[in-house]
Amino acid sequence: MRIPVVIFTLLLLLTTDVFAGQTVVGMVRNVYDGDTVLMTTKEQSKLKVRLYGIDAPETGRPEQPYARVARRTLMYKIMGREVTAEIIDSDKYNRAVAIIRYQGRGINREMVSEGMAWAYRQYLQGPYVSQYINSEEWARSRHKGLWRTPNPQPPWEWRKTHNNGGRHKR
Repeated sequence: MRIPVVIFTLLLLLTTDVFAGQTVVGMVRNVYDGDTVLMTTKEQSKLKVRLYGIDAPETGRPEQPYARVARRTLMYKIMGREVTAEIIDSDKYNRAVAIIRYQGRGINREMVSEGMAWAYRQYLQGPYVSQYINSEEWARSRHKGLWRTPNPQPPWEWRKTHNNGGRHKR
């Protein structure tokens, strides 16, 4: 019984597109930044997950303002906790692109509504478009998080001018 589960998980890691729409349960083992985590599934497989529909400030050298705060906020919310990842897609780096839920809460949307990330309009679809954009506008109007500064630069613009050490993310 354990072998088919391991094979399924390995296939999931290699071909996430095929499993779009699936939900994976696992423990968050690492938070790389405000929108990328590493999960370990119940079968002990590792899954790198990019949070769907959001773009958090860039870490690295140079570091974008609020990058550390966004990372710490996400760590506080889900590090070491069992979460579900509703896989929407995969990106060009073979990460699962998913909506993370912890105790029924949509963590992606929380990050936006707390001013820790932008709604990533370029990739939003369906009901998430209005939900995430409204959350961003709410955070902006209340000067939450990164919206405390007058004109924060979105990560997609930051990456163009700083190249983030040669790394790019979706």
